[in-house]
Amino acid sequence: MQIRILGSAAGGGFPQWNCNCANCDGFRKGTLNASARTQSSIAISEDGEHWILCNASPDIRAQLASFDAMQPARALRDTGINAVLLIDSQVDHTTGLLMLREGLPLDVWCTAQVHEDLSGGFPLFRMLEHWNGGPRWQEVPCTDQQSFTIPCAPSLRLTAIPLLSNAPPYSPRRNNPHPGDNIGLFIEDTRSGETVMYAPGLGQPDEQILQWMRKADTLLEKK
Repeated sequence: MQIRILGSAAGGGFPQWNCNCANCDGFRKGTLNASARTQSSIAISEDGEHWILCNASPDIRAQLASFDAMQPARALRDTGINAVLLIDSQVDHTTGLLMLREGLPLDVWCTAQVHEDLSGGFPLFRMLEHWNGGPRWQEVPCTDQQSFTIPCAPSLRLTAIPLLSNAPPYSPRRNNPHPGDNIGLFIEDTRSGETVMYAPGLGQPDEQILQWMRKADTLLEKK
């Protein structure tokens, strides 16, 4: 299993454009020893050639340009991205789909709740239908009792773990979260046994998520 961290910041990135907190202000003035960070996204692969993009952030162009594997240059139009997996429907995890419009159609994996939000209150799926039919929705089962695989990485067993976290403002479930609004992703390489837990949208950890976190060799969590 190969994982590339493309971005690790919260919504807005770091420094945030309109923020003058001690960290953002210190970074701009050079008094804080820190690095600029883009909004959270990772890429996952079993072979280093075919990649699953987890979250499509507004910073996606810079993120893809920073990672050579995303442009293998095998043809006039090419990409290393074989599928996109969205962990929620938040702006900072989905707006990058607009930048991928020239590469459509493309399989986009997400829960039914996320698909509803991105077809209604923030209708990216419907907007992008104008580009070669748009994203091809593939449903992620929102239960830790059922794992799934994505065809470009069949050796990676994925499990969606429901997280306690609010839906975005344009969701009909805002302030009334339901399972599927936000997921963590438990990734297991069935060849090596290596495991990773990715939960950039984690709000309040409960015992269920803590059990999965204890199973993981590596934790990727955004605070």
